[in-house]
Amino acid sequence: MNWLRAQVALLALLFAGAALAQRDLPDFVKLVEDQGAAVVNISTTQAARRVAAVPQIPGVEDEEVQEFFRRFIPRQQPGQGPQQGPRPESRSLGSGFIISADGYVLTNAHVVEGADEITVKLTDKREYKAKVIGTDKRTDVALIKIEHTAPLPTVKFADPNKLKVGEWVVAIGSPFGFENTVTAGIVSAKGRSLPSENFVPFIQTDVAINPGNSGGPLFNMRGEVVGVNSQIYSRTGGFMGLSFAIPIDVALDVQKQLREKGRVSRGRIGVVIQEVTRDLATSFGLDRPRGALVNSVEKGSPADKAGVEASDIITKFDGKLVESQSDLPRIVGSTRPGARTDVEVWRKGATRNLSLTVGELQETKIAGAPEATPRAPKPAAVAANRLGIVVGELSAKQKEELKLSNGLVVTEVKPEARADVRRGDVLTMLVHKGQQTELKSVEQLNKLLSSLDKNAVITLQVRRGEAMAFVTVNGLTDKG
Repeated sequence: MNWLRAQVALLALLFAGAALAQRDLPDFVKLVEDQGAAVVNISTTQAARRVAAVPQIPGVEDEEVQEFFRRFIPRQQPGQGPQQGPRPESRSLGSGFIISADGYVLTNAHVVEGADEITVKLTDKREYKAKVIGTDKRTDVALIKIEHTAPLPTVKFADPNKLKVGEWVVAIGSPFGFENTVTAGIVSAKGRSLPSENFVPFIQTDVAINPGNSGGPLFNMRGEVVGVNSQIYSRTGGFMGLSFAIPIDVALDVQKQLREKGRVSRGRIGVVIQEVTRDLATSFGLDRPRGALVNSVEKGSPADKAGVEASDIITKFDGKLVESQSDLPRIVGSTRPGARTDVEVWRKGATRNLSLTVGELQETKIAGAPEATPRAPKPAAVAANRLGIVVGELSAKQKEELKLSNGLVVTEVKPEARADVRRGDVLTMLVHKGQQTELKSVEQLNKLLSSLDKNAVITLQVRRGEAMAFVTVNGLTDKG
């Protein structure tokens, strides 16, 4: 009898556990019923003027890496190649969502790029021709408009800053053309920076996103849009567990500017920056790796006029913390041109506050002359220093050509070299424990190096062609 009672009690616990687990599982039904009607299918037609090639990443030959951030919408079907004579129109499928009752629809710029005709299909099968109000390639946001007499269903918006990693999210779209498909997952990271996409702090999720989901909404469990599905990580062209969405506040700011003036204005200050590593932070005397290290400052730029210098570390801009290099372009880009703002920099072991007027980023790029590396003079009759390299002093002609007052040119790189430099590079500054020393002579550099501990961490400012960068050296050789 006791055995029977124990079995009954065990079964009761199992049923109770199953009921509790079922109760705790998210229910997406109401969300889809309430918000699904505002999600649309987008198809485009384009007279094929040329065969589209898969975008290539300059300098990268690995085929898998080339496919790293493949866009969602293949415009050419597998097996198709160059054709002779008249070419058929190409079609693509994407998604979007209605943001206002009068017919404004938000989607991705690459969904409608190059389209001659755009068709928007609602969940009740009604179809409308749409016109492009504006697109912004830097954020991959597009605003299109359909004409409709009666009010249309619209989505609600959330504050993506309140979104938590681990929170459930839902995507609705048209993967592979299958309309009104619902997939779910969690937020796996926030504030992701992707290659060539430094104006968007992407929301990373594990929601199943595939070709055709582009431009569709990402919902939280309250049925509010938190992002616009934009990219996937894939080596195959299909979903592999990583998806990226544009935060909705970024997308709404872009669409507002597109609606009002047909273009997006972004701030710029005119600096070239790099990430602050742990070794760089040690060299500059910073408490921890943070901020954006300024490699160079454009002459006459807002940063130049404000007194920002190469080797400054920008730690705060317009009252916002700059924790990493990728934060600065987003913060500056979202600042309206003409705004007067404060900049906090770390310089020579202390914090300084500067004030500047933000300029405007111009979309047109002017191609400059090819970068040239100064011809290295014949190696001086000196042994390699404790960096494992041989350096020589710049000639008057080289200083004039490079527009440098001082600097040492690398003439030889030994096998034991500790510094990641090349022959022809110019060393302009050495930084150690926040102290910055302008390099003027070989004797001066060797004297500086001889005074340092073998395990010292130093940073060199290196000029290569027209570019400036900071290179960290972790430890010195016994030679020299």
